[in-house]
Amino acid sequence: MPEQPQPAETPARQNVTFPSAGATAHGYLALPPSGQGPGVLVIQEWWGLTDHIADVADRLAAEGFVALAPDLYGGSVAHDGDEALRMMKALPVSRGVELLSGAVGHLLSLPEVTSDTVGAVGFCMGGGFVLYLAAVEPRVSAAVPFYGVVQGALPDFSGLRAQILGHYGERDRSIPPKRVDELSATIRRQSGITPDFRLHPAGHAFFNDRRPSHDPDSAADAWQSTVAFLRRQLG
Repeated sequence: MPEQPQPAETPARQNVTFPSAGATAHGYLALPPSGQGPGVLVIQEWWGLTDHIADVADRLAAEGFVALAPDLYGGSVAHDGDEALRMMKALPVSRGVELLSGAVGHLLSLPEVTSDTVGAVGFCMGGGFVLYLAAVEPRVSAAVPFYGVVQGALPDFSGLRAQILGHYGERDRSIPPKRVDELSATIRRQSGITPDFRLHPAGHAFFNDRRPSHDPDSAADAWQSTVAFLRRQLG
């Protein structure tokens, strides 16, 4: 994962609270112009619930989805790679999945959400959490990891119900194409579902337009296919 500093963003972008994992969670909720639509979770990078993640939620809302970005760090935002790494390691995967499952339940409880299941889109650390969540959460029917970093052991995908569209960079040194192929084979073998993993001519974090690694062409292509995928899966 990249180590370049992230511009200072304080505090995290929050505009909603909801019950999750036995506590009060926070997040950023964006509604479509129509006021209702299918539900989609947006899962943060290792930096936290930044302006970039809130912007992704806003973009999904503009496409007709009800988008919720849960704050997995409880209001903290990292400002450099060392801090982001510490914060990511301080969040156990099991706890993150528990918080995200609560966010799924909250999203489906909203009167504005028209779908019976939700989609999940995540980036870097959040892309890994998309896979962990989809492996155990049957209410997730569409999973979209962007250069998802899996921390530690892979989840057991035998209970996977979601279709998967994944975006990775050909020049991503943290997730080389060989690892993407191995992940695809594991998911297919354990679940019977063949993920649609796409390699883009870019490096890590190519979708983040606030970072030097941003690749506009790859980002635009990944976004277009993601929106179409979510519409197909969620209605």
